[in-house]
Amino acid sequence: MSWKSAVNYAKDIAEKHGFSSDIEQDENLPLGARIGGFVRLQKSPFIRAISEGSLIDMPTDAQSVIKAISRVKLNLSGSLYRYYLQTGDLQTGDADAKEIFLQVYVNELGQVSEAIYCTQLTRLIPETDEDQKIFMGLVGYGLGDKRYSLWRFQLEELGYVESDLQVIFGGDETLDYSRDAGDVDQEFLAPFTGTEVRLDDALGQQGLQQDIYFMPYKREVKGHTEYLFITTELVKSKNGDTSQREIHVDFMVGMPVELECVVIQ
Repeated sequence: MSWKSAVNYAKDIAEKHGFSSDIEQDENLPLGARIGGFVRLQKSPFIRAISEGSLIDMPTDAQSVIKAISRVKLNLSGSLYRYYLQTGDLQTGDADAKEIFLQVYVNELGQVSEAIYCTQLTRLIPETDEDQKIFMGLVGYGLGDKRYSLWRFQLEELGYVESDLQVIFGGDETLDYSRDAGDVDQEFLAPFTGTEVRLDDALGQQGLQQDIYFMPYKREVKGHTEYLFITTELVKSKNGDTSQREIHVDFMVGMPVELECVVIQ
């Protein structure tokens, strides 16, 4: 079963996933992942995708060490893991860096069925109550609409140069993504909701817990699929400190990778 199959009105997860602090928790994870593990990916598919206009960032050896591991609890029929190569957090030493993670989906049979390499396009802070509700899909539109578009001027504001914009947009002004969940004719689908518990060390003494509102979008870029994962995150605690609450919206660009081409050492 693929990620697409999992998010479409799938069954609720039967068991709670979490991390305790009294035993090592980064053992027996999918693909043999562990904090400090080194992720190796085949570079050639990324080179082709970027040359054809994908927004994905190229994996580098400097950004290949697993710094944190999270388990995401959504209304899925399987389990979702994120292996963070950059967290963007002060606590892990890369506060100025964008998030990068390998998202791994394990189906209801316990088999790894999909891996998607994700790099952060941008993060925004919804400042008004109305904006927050729109990005949480609480007003019947916004996050959960059947289409989402990125505009050329938005990427210009993010620092993309004209030569890159020409490759990405060509003569168009928008990049148009379709919702990768629900009925294609359904104008709005309420976002998937759940929690993410992130472990920043093997003993579970450092980490993060947050509530999330999530929707996957996708587009085709000359024969390959590019995902746009939009996630509104309500941080509930960091390292056990519940006073560090915040809300933000992450836009992650994802590219599926062949499982046989993923090696974690």
